[in-house]
Amino acid sequence: MTTMIIEHRTYTLHPGNTAAYFSHYTSEGLSVQLEYLPKPLGYYTSELGTLNQVIHMWGYEDLNDRMRRRALLKRDPRWSAYVQKILPLIQHQESKILVPAAFFTPTPAIYRIADEQIA
Repeated sequence: MTTMIIEHRTYTLHPGNTAAYFSHYTSEGLSVQLEYLPKPLGYYTSELGTLNQVIHMWGYEDLNDRMRRRALLKRDPRWSAYVQKILPLIQHQESKILVPAAFFTPTPAIYRIADEQIA
């Protein structure tokens, strides 16, 4: 049986910055991120409760796989340039590691920018 861990990451943005965040992400961050993190499980915004949040989830084989992939991503100059643009938009960040219940198998998400399917 293959196990998977899920990173559940939440960014709380300064109010009014969601559109700018997604503009940077879709034009610069997403394609680079998918080169290193090939198991996207979801990308969401909050509608009720705590607002101005962006929540995304990524699947990894284990914590070592996560550490290796994220280290490679952080070394990419395209990613570093992107991060410098979004950091001022973020008020708070939280990451959790989740383990799927035995009866549930997460499946990768399909991301689309305009009409182009990319994952």
